[in-house]
Amino acid sequence: MEGQQRILRELADRFTEPVRDPVWRHIHLSPELLRLVDTAEFQQLSRIRQLGPAYLVYPGATHTRFSHSLGVAHIGRRLLLQLLSHPDAPALSMEGVRAFLAAALLHDVGHFPYTHSFKTLPLAEHEELTGRIVQSGALARRIREDLGVSPAIVAAIVDQSLPHQGGPEVDLYRKILSGSLDPDKLDYLNRDAYFCGVPYGTQDLDFALGRIVPAGYTGIALDSSGITALENILFSKYLMYRAVYWHRTVRVATAMIRKAIFLALQAEELRPEDLYSLDDELLLSRVGAIGESRFPPLTLLRRVGARELLKPVADIPFSSSNANHRKLEESTCREQLEEKIARELRHRGAPEKWEVILDLPDRISFEAEFPILERGELRDFSTVSVFSRDVVERFTTTLRRIRLILPEEAAESLADPERFLREIIS
Repeated sequence: MEGQQRILRELADRFTEPVRDPVWRHIHLSPELLRLVDTAEFQQLSRIRQLGPAYLVYPGATHTRFSHSLGVAHIGRRLLLQLLSHPDAPALSMEGVRAFLAAALLHDVGHFPYTHSFKTLPLAEHEELTGRIVQSGALARRIREDLGVSPAIVAAIVDQSLPHQGGPEVDLYRKILSGSLDPDKLDYLNRDAYFCGVPYGTQDLDFALGRIVPAGYTGIALDSSGITALENILFSKYLMYRAVYWHRTVRVATAMIRKAIFLALQAEELRPEDLYSLDDELLLSRVGAIGESRFPPLTLLRRVGARELLKPVADIPFSSSNANHRKLEESTCREQLEEKIARELRHRGAPEKWEVILDLPDRISFEAEFPILERGELRDFSTVSVFSRDVVERFTTTLRRIRLILPEEAAESLADPERFLREIIS
C-alpha cells in the first residue's frame, strides 16, 4: 500500500509542467515526459494531421497527432489516478506506471502521414514502427536515463506483438491503452469533434473516468452506474465515422491517396522504407521527387492537395455474406476490378486505369466487449445495455459501403451508375 501511495504522490506532485490545450484546458506533464516531447521524433507529430484529408470538408480539422498524443498522456494519467485510488487496485510499480505514461505519450510516433490512408497497404503497422522508434536513438536514451525504465517495456505496451518480461502488469497496461474506454479513444473523439465543429464525439470525461473500477490484472471494468458513458462512446464513434471519418468527400480523398501509394509501391517507385517516419509535407516532397511525368498515378496526390477530387458516382452497401464483396477487401482484387472498369469505360470518357477507384472502408471494431460491475459481479456490457452484439454489428454493416470513384467526364457517361457498379461486381 505504501508503494501505491508513493505512485499517487508522484502522479499528483511531479506533473508540474503545464501545456495549454483547447480541449482539456491544461495538460500537466512531468519534467521527464516533457523532455520526451522535445525529441525530434515526437516533434514530427506536429506535422501530421490527425484526420488527414478531412480538412477538405471540415476546415478546422487541421489539428495534429502531436496535440492528440499530449491528450492521451493526460487522460492516461487521470485514469491511473482513478484506478490507484480504488481500494481494490492491483499492485503497480513506479517503473510500470512511468512506462505506461511514456507509452501513452509516444503511442503514435510511428504513425504514417495522412492519417489512415495507408491502412491495408503492404506496410508495417504503425504500432510496430513505434516499437522500433522508442527503442532507438534519443527516445530510448531519455526513456532509460530520465524515466529509469526499459524502452523495451514501453515498446511492448504499444506493440502488443512484442514479447516482454514485464509480467501481468504490462498486460494490464496493454488492455488500458487499447480498449473500449482507452485514453486514445477518449481523446480523439472529443478532439476531432471539437476541431471539426460537430457535437457527435463529445464525451463527459469526468463521468466516464469516475466510474472506472479495477478488474485485477485483467484490465479495467465500469461500475454499472456508468453504463451510459460507454453507450455514449459507442454511439459517438458510430456518428463520427458516419459524419466525419467516412464522409463521402473524405473517403474520395483517402482512396486517391491510397491508390497512388499502392501503385507506386507495386511499381517499386517507392519502397516501404521510403514511407516510414514521414510527415505530411515530407511525403509530398518524397513523391514530388519521383515526379508525375515519370509515374503518372502520383497525379492523384497532387489533385488531393489542390482539391481536384475525382467524383463518387455510385455506392452500394457492403455485404459480408457476398463472396464478391469480400474479395474487394484485398487490394490486388480491387485493382483487377478497377482495370476491368477502365476497359469498360474506354469509349465513355476514356479514364486512365489509375483514375478508376473502388473504395471500400476497412473493417472497424466498436470494441463493445467490456466488463460491467453490477452488484459485485462482473457482467458483459452487451448483456446489460441496448448495445447488444447484433446492434454493434449493424453499426459496421451500416457504415461500410462500396463506392465507385471516377473522373467527372467518365462519370457523366454512365446512365445508371449504381446498376453498372452492381453488375461489374457480380
